[in-house]
Amino acid sequence: MTDHCCEAMRGRVEHRCDDHADAYDCPDAVVSFSARFQEYGLVVHDGGGSSLDIAFCPWCGRRLPESQRDRWFEEVRGLGLDPWEDDVPPEYEDDRWLAGAGPAPAPAAD
Repeated sequence: MTDHCCEAMRGRVEHRCDDHADAYDCPDAVVSFSARFQEYGLVVHDGGGSSLDIAFCPWCGRRLPESQRDRWFEEVRGLGLDPWEDDVPPEYEDDRWLAGAGPAPAPAAD
């Protein structure tokens, strides 16, 4: 379970609508959050499921976590799986995989 930076962000991320099953269809859903990748975004209401990544909270100004997308793909491939073709273990469908993961790799020197 992810702790969000502030109550305002938590409220926006956890927003649920009685009229729209898909948050991308709800005009009141403005923030998306991917627990799997630890990514926050502003929902683009264009009929699809896209969002614009954000690095800082629009309400409290805190820096948001770094994306874990690349690390997720590395770990899944390290399991010998193709994330596009194979079923990934259930713990890789949300943020549970991060609990068992070691420290993030250091950035490569330029």
